[in-house]
This record gives sequence, C-alpha cells and structure tokens, in this order.
Amino acid sequence: MEVPRRPQPSSFTLAFPKPASTALSPLGAVEKLQEKKDGIVEKDQFGEETFSTEEESDVSVTSELVDTNASTMERNLRVSSQDSFSEENSISEEMLAEEAKEAKKRSEEEEAAAKERAAQRQMLAIEELVQSERNYLRLLQVSTVTIRSNLEKLQPPLANLDSMFLYIADVMDVSSQLLSLLDQKQVQPGEPLFLETLCNSFLSLSSDIEAAYKEYLANYNNVTVVENSYKQKEALWNEIVKVIKSSAPEVNATSLSFFLVMPVQRIARYPLLLQTIQKHTDRSHPAYALLEETAHTSIALNCRINEYKRFREVADKYKKTEFLTIKDKFNRLNTHSIVKKTTRISQYIKHETGMAPKLVDEEFDALQGFFDVLDHGILELLENIETYLHHLQAFLACKTEEFDLDMDGEKAPICYKEITTALRQWILPTFEKRMRTLIHKPLCALRDLLVGPRNLIRKRLDKLLDYEVICDKSSLSYEEQAVANTYRTINTLLLNELPQFNGLALQMIWSMLGTFSCLHKDLTSDMEQLFQSFAQQLPHSSLDPSAFWGWAESAVLEGARRLQTLCQSVEDTLKAPFVQPLSPSSQRRLKQLTDKHGSGRIYQVIGTAVASRDLDLNLAKGELVAIITEEDSRGDKRRWLVDAGGRRGYVPSSKLLRYHQATEEPPPSPHVTLPEDLTAMRRHSYTPEGRPLRVTSQLFFQHPLFQVFAAYDFKARGNHEVSVRSGEPVRVLEPHDKRGNPEWSLVEARGGQRGYVPSNYLTIMPMGTGPPGKY
Repeated sequence: MEVPRRPQPSSFTLAFPKPASTALSPLGAVEKLQEKKDGIVEKDQFGEETFSTEEESDVSVTSELVDTNASTMERNLRVSSQDSFSEENSISEEMLAEEAKEAKKRSEEEEAAAKERAAQRQMLAIEELVQSERNYLRLLQVSTVTIRSNLEKLQPPLANLDSMFLYIADVMDVSSQLLSLLDQKQVQPGEPLFLETLCNSFLSLSSDIEAAYKEYLANYNNVTVVENSYKQKEALWNEIVKVIKSSAPEVNATSLSFFLVMPVQRIARYPLLLQTIQKHTDRSHPAYALLEETAHTSIALNCRINEYKRFREVADKYKKTEFLTIKDKFNRLNTHSIVKKTTRISQYIKHETGMAPKLVDEEFDALQGFFDVLDHGILELLENIETYLHHLQAFLACKTEEFDLDMDGEKAPICYKEITTALRQWILPTFEKRMRTLIHKPLCALRDLLVGPRNLIRKRLDKLLDYEVICDKSSLSYEEQAVANTYRTINTLLLNELPQFNGLALQMIWSMLGTFSCLHKDLTSDMEQLFQSFAQQLPHSSLDPSAFWGWAESAVLEGARRLQTLCQSVEDTLKAPFVQPLSPSSQRRLKQLTDKHGSGRIYQVIGTAVASRDLDLNLAKGELVAIITEEDSRGDKRRWLVDAGGRRGYVPSSKLLRYHQATEEPPPSPHVTLPEDLTAMRRHSYTPEGRPLRVTSQLFFQHPLFQVFAAYDFKARGNHEVSVRSGEPVRVLEPHDKRGNPEWSLVEARGGQRGYVPSNYLTIMPMGTGPPGKY
C-alpha cells in the first residue's frame, strides 16, 4: 500500500491593479517593478504581471491537484485577461485621439503658416510687377523727353534721331494706361480685389499692348543700326554719352540702347511675373482662373509679336529695290544663282506651255488683281495732278495785269487788272499750295509705298516657282526646307497684310478725290466772292443771267476767233522763207552753184556750223551751199554732204534752209495811192491796193511831180547798206542791185551816204504833199 505524499504548494498568479495615472505609455505596461525581498515580477503569455516565491521552486504540484484546480484557474485567468485588455484599449483610444488632435492642430498651424508665406510671396510678386512698371515708365519718359530734347540741341543735328524713338510713344501710352487703370480702382496690392483688378486691366489692354510692342520690336533693328552709325564717329559719340550721363545721372547709363532695349525686355517679362504670381496663389482664390487666363494671354501675346517680327524681317529683306549696275549683277553670278534662275525659267516655261500645272491661290489672285488696279489708278491720278499743277504754274507765270493795254480811264480794264492781280497773288497761289500739301504730297508718299508690296508680290512668284519644284518631295533637305518656309512666310504675310494695304490705299484715294472736289469748291467760292465785289462796276452787270451768258458766250467765241487768226498769221510769218541779202561774192557763188547743181538744190546756212567730226565744214550764217546727198556715208540723215563752192563736206541738216529767191511783190506802202495811169511808172513802190508802179530810171529821175521817200525805218546791217528813217527823202540811183534784182535799190540818203535799201521800203508821193527835201 502506497503511502500518500504530502501535497506541495502550487504556483499562483496575482493580478495587480493598473494605476489610474494617464502618464503611462499607450500600452499601459510597466517595464520594471521594484524587486521584492522574496520575489520578482514577471509577465505571462497574456502580458499580465506574476509574482513567484522561492518556495515554488522547491515544491512540485501533483497532477491530481492540478486537475482539480485547472478549471478554476482558467476562469480566473480569462476574467483577469479580459479586464486588463478593456482597460488597455480605452487608454489607447484616448491617447490616439489626443495625438490626432495635436497632429491636426500642428498641421493646421503649418498650413496657416504656409498660406501666410504664400500670401506674402504673392503680394511681393504683385508689388514687384506694379513697381517695376512704374520704374519702367519713368525711365522711358526720361529717355524720350529729357535725353531726346538735349540730343536735339547738338550741332550739327544728329541724323535719323527721330527714327530711334519711333513707336516708343505708343509703348509709353499703353504702360501709362495700365497704371492709370490700377490707380482708378483705388485698391492696394495687399487687398484681395487688387489681383482681379490687375488681371482685368491687363486683359482689356492686351490688344493695345500687342499693337504697340510689335511695331516697336520690328523697328528695333533700325535702332541698333543708327546707334552703331553714331559710334563710328568718336567725337560725336563722346558728346552723346556726355548728354546721356548729364540728363540721367542717377541711372549711370552710357548709351541710348540702355533705355531703348527696355520695351524688348519688358514684354518678355510679363509672362514670368504673372506666372510667379500664379505660383503663389491658391487655386481656391476667386481670381485664380482670371489670373491663369492672363498668364496664358501674355504668353500668346509674345508668340504673336515674335511671329510678326519674323514676318517683318522677311518683308524688309525682299521689299527693297536694288539699283545694281551691270558689273554688280555679274559679280553676283555664281553656280547656285545660275542654277536657281535656270530652274525658275524652266518652271515658268512649263506653266506657259501647259507641261506642268500651276499652283493656284484664288484668294491671293483676287488680292493681287485689286492691288494692280490700285497701283495703276494711283500712278494715273498722280500724273494727272502733276499735269494740272504744271498748267496752273504756266497760267500764273503769264502776268497779264502788267501789260499796258492803252485803255486807261475805262472801268472794265481797271476791274480786269484788279481781278487778275487778286487771282495771281492770292487766290490761285493759295489753291496751288493746298493742292500740293493735301493731294500731291500724299499721292507721292502713296506711290512710294507701292514699291514694297510690288516687290513682295514679284518675289512671291519667284519663291512659288522654287516651291513647286520641291513640294512633291517626301523629304526635304535643309536648304529646301528654308525655301519652303520662305515661300509660306511671304504668302502668309501677303494674305494678312495686302487686304489692309488695299483698304487703306482705296480709302486714301477716295479721301484725296473728296479733298480735290472741296478745294475746287473753295476756289469757286473765292472767285465768286472776288467777282461779286467788282460786278457793279462792269458794263454788263445790269443784264439778266440768260442775256449775260449769251453775251459772254458770243464774246468768248469772237475772242477765240481773233486769237486763232492771230496765231495763224504768226505761224505763216514764222514759216515764211528765210531771205538774206547777198553780197557780190555770194552772188558769184550762187551763180556758180546754180550752174553746176541747179537752183532746186541751193540751200542757205541759217546758223553758224562748227565742225565737230572729220569731213565736217565750218560755215558762217548766210552762206550758200548746194546739196549733194541728204545723208552721210552711214545713212544718217541728220548730216548732209554739201558743196560750198569748191569745198565739200558734211553739215547738220538743221542748219540748212532752202534758198528762195523772192518772187512775191513787196507789201503795199501805207502812205499814198497813185493814179491808175501812173502805176506803170515805177517797180519799187506799191499802193495800198498792192498795184506796182513800174517806171524806167529816166522817167523816174526826170518826173517833176513826184518825190521818193522812205516809207519805213531801215537800219543798215553792213557796209553795202544805208540806214534811213521813215519819211526821209532819198534819191534812187539804181532801182535794182548789180545782178538786176529789183528787191533792192541803190539810193543816196541825206549826207551823201549811198547804199542799198529794200525796194518795198520806198514810196512815191506827189511833190508838196510829203516832207520837204532838197532832192
């Protein structure tokens, strides 16, 4: 029989209550407890604290006791474990909530700080945009007002100074408009509405900004060219730098480009400033969408300005008219140019012969046709205006009021002089000046403007021929791509700009035609006012309008008839054959040439002929020659081969006139009419009816009833002639010259002077009716 053993004390677990303090860790576990005198603290598998004594190691637990107490121990352990977990979870939730609250608070604080920093940066960016715009405008004003005015005072004046400041006034205008729109709203940069005001102001002026800056940037290359021309002259450039430094000492600038490059930099800076403001602006801001639109607008604006500048560079390159000499054209010839021109000619021949199709652009063809019509109309109108002004100047040059009409004391001539004086000195000069200023000068400027589009249209045709050769290729080389781009650029430029040019040119033509009508209306009003002031003094002012116009028409027609008769008389006189008295030597030459060549080929030299070539003759005025041939050896009909009485050579045909021996009777004498039975007594003098008096020399000298007088004044032109005065008695020695020509008579005048006078200058009067004489 087995003796039962003494039961050993079993191990046990104590559950320690958790402290109420919330300063523990989120898990609420104590890492180390104070060691007891007789035990240590441990953690079981559920995380609970256990306490073991030293006796536990010496006593073993029997299986029976363990079995009986197992269920009780499990229940105690489960209950204690559930209590520990519930307490631990409640503490953890509280800790997590507090930490989340603190994190949220920290995030809110950080977010608020970030928003405040963004707002500060946004305000700084806005202030930078506005303040830099003010400084930019101030510097432009300094350059265009102070510096420019001081440069204009330099002597000698600077060439092309105005072209450097071209279009800068428009740039300053849009900048001042932008600042004035911001100032009108009276909103400060730190206020929320300022950003919206800034964006609205920029968007409203975007078209004006583009128009101003694109013209300035397109002209900026000219600014650098002019400034470089100044730099070529060292003394002049030193004076310019001195003026710039004295005009703007606070800037410390040393060139004009320091100021004039600012618009180029400013237009490119707008997108950067607006994008900086957008970067520091919250998306929830009310003006964010408007700010984004403004930034995109500024970028698009810069792109359009750059494209316009590129177009202008191409236009400036091809619209210039070059006047090249033949030597310059030959110097430009090379393999590339010859191949290019040959290709163009070949392509053009293919178009004309129908071998290759031609690219047709109906829109451009319509624009070009309208431009050609305008071109022809402008040139025709300018030619007509210049002819009109030429005739007006010829009319003003005829100072009819200065003529002595021998009608002093009559009212009509006095009124006529007053009217013509007012017309010549006041009304018509004013009209001519206005015509030149308002019509002729603008037409000349418009004619000069036609050169650029005309050259571009011609260059487009050349580039089109080049483009047609390469347009069907799948891949293009670098040079071919440049050719294609050049054609597209010129074509686009013409399609965009030619309609505007045509419209403005047509508008100018209509305006000038209207101005022309208004000028004539003003001229009519001035002349009507002038004539009305003299109307009461004219003899026909009392007539009614219909009778007055009938009288005026008849008077004008009668005056025109008389004028035509006078012109015809003058013309007949000018066309009369040139007759020069012959000396004895000339008479001998005339006989010699007539016997040799005939009378039909005798010519007289009407002007001194000076030899300018070989085989030419030197001939004096009045010499007689015979024509051999009416051209020289080369067939030039301006030089005739003549015989000058032994000498032969060439004479200009304009110096020769056919020699006519006068066969017409001389004009009648105005003094006396002789009886019919005495008309056969003399052959020199004529009656007013034109009947000659034919007498023999014996009857002439012995007739006691008549005396010979000089009917007209005659001034001797040589030693063989004698001067007589009208009414002076003369004695006729021979009624002809030595050759028997009755056109000249040898007479003896007072003082015993003898010589020849024209027979038709003599007249016969009965004795006692004329001036007394001793002959």
